[in-house]
Amino acid sequence: MAFDILVVEDEPAILTSLEFILKHEGWSIRPVMDGESALTAIQRTLPRLVILDLMLPKKNGFEVLKSLRSNAATKELPVLILTAKGQQQDKQTALELGANIFVTKPYANSDVIEAVTTLLRGAKNQIPADVTS
Repeated sequence: MAFDILVVEDEPAILTSLEFILKHEGWSIRPVMDGESALTAIQRTLPRLVILDLMLPKKNGFEVLKSLRSNAATKELPVLILTAKGQQQDKQTALELGANIFVTKPYANSDVIEAVTTLLRGAKNQIPADVTS
């Protein structure tokens, strides 16, 4: 089943909050709680956007982002980093690896909605639905 946004977050309360605000805006959501599950979900059904935490079990957000950008089928997939790792070096690394937008926790719901809206408006619709590594 296709969905708009893959939310990769290992904190259940934050995941629930993100699901609520994004579904309220009309987007379909698929939540996962670790980096390996994120890559699997993206391979199975390519979302229009990924919201990615950096501190994740199994594969961290930097590893997931690097994998996405090295795959021809996902190199243009919009990625919003949403993390508590707000150090300048973390932001710089994420942007160098190809993140589109970086938002630090705690965040305002309106900031997340605005970032998602911006990325989905600019998302390319030419990305193939079938992704292989």
